[in-house]
Amino acid sequence: MASQNPAFSRNPVFNGKAPVKPSATLSADGLQAMYDAPTATAADTDRMSYDDVIVKTGISFIVLLAFAAVGWQIPALAIPGALIGFGLAMVNIFKREPSAPLILLYAGAQGLFIGAISSFFERLFPGVVVQAVIATICVFAVTLALFASGKIRASKRNTKIFMIALIGYAVFSLVNFVLVMTGVNKDAFGLSSSVHLFGIPLGVVLGVVATLLAAYMLVLDFDQIKTGVTAGAPRKYGWSAAFGLVVTLVFLYTQLLRMFAIARN
Repeated sequence: MASQNPAFSRNPVFNGKAPVKPSATLSADGLQAMYDAPTATAADTDRMSYDDVIVKTGISFIVLLAFAAVGWQIPALAIPGALIGFGLAMVNIFKREPSAPLILLYAGAQGLFIGAISSFFERLFPGVVVQAVIATICVFAVTLALFASGKIRASKRNTKIFMIALIGYAVFSLVNFVLVMTGVNKDAFGLSSSVHLFGIPLGVVLGVVATLLAAYMLVLDFDQIKTGVTAGAPRKYGWSAAFGLVVTLVFLYTQLLRMFAIARN
């Protein structure tokens, strides 16, 4: 199943289009020698592994959190962080080969943005950041557990529904942003807080939808990482996997933060 996360979908090692090399036939002595040899690591084989992806993703999030601490202290860095992060995201998406420095710079820029907006929301709604962080960890952990157990998998039908919902959500977000920026809607969150469905703010309902979309994005990400490892992708593509996970988790966290803030407003 091809991922809709551009960090994965443009790369043949994750979308299943990379050629698979036939394995060579070994003699009995050769097989015994391989069995007796110590276990090869990702560094020895220069192939992508789950452990290597975990390490690279962990490094990316350490950088993100370090810069988030800076953004927390200087909320004015929210807009610069968002703009720089968007630019670096585009560079990383369209770059033919993954670049660890560029991916870590993206994580740093997103950290500035995340830290700054978290500080802003925390001042307005004390405790909302802790709620969003815990919810993000829970969604990630539950999705990973369900994927690892085989209880949830990506499918063509579900992915089509996901794409329709994601495009619809993006269009609504753009329209809402324009209405707020032009002063047509003067509510803090625009239509998300001014419109109610059965007494529930529209933003809370959409927040639940966005959380489900992000969870399915994680499923697609896990599926493509599995494809890359199975195909024996070069080790450097572990950075592409880390980049994709950072993109998805940042989206998930910001949506949860916004939803909790609207619910508290």
